[in-house]
Amino acid sequence: MNTKYLDLLAQKYDSEEKVVTEIINLKAILNLPKGTEHFVSDLHGEYQAFQHVLRNGSGKVKEKITDLFGEVLSEEEINEFATLVYYPEEKITLLKNAFDNETDLNHWYTETIERMLKLTSYASSKYTRSKLRKALPTQFVYVIEELLYKTDNDLNNKEHYYKKILQQIISLGQADKLIAGLAYTTQRLVVDHLHVVGDIYDRGPEPDKIMETLINYHSVDIQWGNHDVLWIGAFAGSKVCLANIIRICARYNNLEIIEDVYGINLRPLLNLAEKYYDDNPAFRPKVQSDEKQSSHEVLQSTKIHQAIAMIQFKLESPIIKRRSYFNMSERLLLEKLDYDRNEITIHGKTYPLENTCFSTINPEQPDQLLEEEEEVMDKLLFSVQHSEKLARHMNFLMKKGSLYLKYNGNLLIHGCIPLDENGKMEAMTIENKSYAGRELLDVFEHYLRHAFAHPEETDDLATDMVWYLWTGEYSSLFGKREMTTFERYFINDKESHKEKKNPYYHLREYENICRNILADFDLNPDHGHIINGHTPVKEISGENPIKASGKMIVIDGGFSKAYQSTTGIAGYTLLFNSYGMQLVAHKQFNSKEEVLLNGADVLSVKRLVDKELERKKVQETNVGEELLREVHILNRLMEYRYLN
Repeated sequence: MNTKYLDLLAQKYDSEEKVVTEIINLKAILNLPKGTEHFVSDLHGEYQAFQHVLRNGSGKVKEKITDLFGEVLSEEEINEFATLVYYPEEKITLLKNAFDNETDLNHWYTETIERMLKLTSYASSKYTRSKLRKALPTQFVYVIEELLYKTDNDLNNKEHYYKKILQQIISLGQADKLIAGLAYTTQRLVVDHLHVVGDIYDRGPEPDKIMETLINYHSVDIQWGNHDVLWIGAFAGSKVCLANIIRICARYNNLEIIEDVYGINLRPLLNLAEKYYDDNPAFRPKVQSDEKQSSHEVLQSTKIHQAIAMIQFKLESPIIKRRSYFNMSERLLLEKLDYDRNEITIHGKTYPLENTCFSTINPEQPDQLLEEEEEVMDKLLFSVQHSEKLARHMNFLMKKGSLYLKYNGNLLIHGCIPLDENGKMEAMTIENKSYAGRELLDVFEHYLRHAFAHPEETDDLATDMVWYLWTGEYSSLFGKREMTTFERYFINDKESHKEKKNPYYHLREYENICRNILADFDLNPDHGHIINGHTPVKEISGENPIKASGKMIVIDGGFSKAYQSTTGIAGYTLLFNSYGMQLVAHKQFNSKEEVLLNGADVLSVKRLVDKELERKKVQETNVGEELLREVHILNRLMEYRYLN
């Protein structure tokens, strides 16, 4: 080991006693139970539902409350206390209004603080005191530690001391803050690490708030989804990715995210849209029943939707032409149009077109942007790349994200591993070299990171590859043979809308296929699982999210409201603690107010995926591997500085 590194390390551990203490500490931690991992997927901007799942730990908070107080509290009281832990400030305000006098309120404060302390202690039972201290609200660390670590023996000598602490907290007006602090501490302790298995963006109204939550979360990683990569691509300089995100925002009535949240000026695009487009039923935004929009706003969105869709189709053509190995020539649709007959031939079949909006297309050069369209896209791209908030969010996505993750023996991936019908890894040729399986995903990630690091390069292979990840046949994020966006807008025949999925999506039902994939990623097929998002599980039709004898777990059950009518639920989440794995199905989340007033939760059932025969310890995890490396280095430091 490099002696200069050991010399630097010795500045931190400048005595033998400090090194020994740290080795003892780390080796002891290795024998603690592993922390609880929480898996969520396909959040699609549904911030309120995500917040609720995060706050209740997919049921773990209420489970711990029931363990502690199930014999002394009624079900109604347990629900009320759980709601207090989820939303402390709001619930405290509601409860305080119900008290007639200060004496009753103070009694409630005392009882509630004592319960909160018991819950915090119980939630922290498998962590070190140091880890608990870091989770406590800073201003109350001393007070909480005094109250947490009292013993029966202490009460003989310190009973009045502890009572006085509580009385002073209440009389000084700090009870509300202390209860809230303990509630957030419990939330943090219940979940040790969060995995977001893709698709934070698009469809729902508040992806930016989800990003802010994740940035401030204590321990998180992200496996990019196809929608996330689209946003990364736009920030990295891909105009076709940018056109896609604006089109999707227009389609789902979320243009405020572009303009109001990220400060991207859409006025030049609106001016273009007003000039060339009229009302068009195929391009009206999808509006939720509770949303209110004037007819003027709907018309503006409809026009913007058409303008950006046509720009998108034009921008796709040059990429398809210069990257022949993308194998997408069939998607040069603007060139397949018969503009006189108003029809198109795709895969040998001719379809009449409806709701057309081709006023900016020159049939002789259909993929040529108007000068006005070029100016609009230049302005939009400049605005995107100079949005401070978007830069912060995209940098965080890159820092915490990856296309796949191997974590504690499991493979986390948003989409798929491209397979052929025989279950063999499908290969893609890029620049005369063939890649498949894990190697293909590594190449995709290499290009994505290069594109992000070099936003000034806009027509290079790396930037084109980011768009391919969104829509390409061998993309691990798309997982279909082609994307039929054009057909859905202009062709009435729904047969043309179908997008044929990669064989992975039916082969993942088979255990041997999943075992082969795990082996390709150097994971143990006997103990590992593949954790997938991306494709909503249609539980309403009897589809099982646990597949391949438990080797495959699909956790996209429909956080997005756009999916819930076909899935029948409002999302799956997965919990993995030292005892094993549980899959949690969620009912539709209506509002925080309903939870506060009625104590209504959104969990439905928990299903056991895998039960550990022996309780899993920290030393068997990724964190444990890192701690063992630290122990090894500290042992070397001992030999180098203190034992010679």
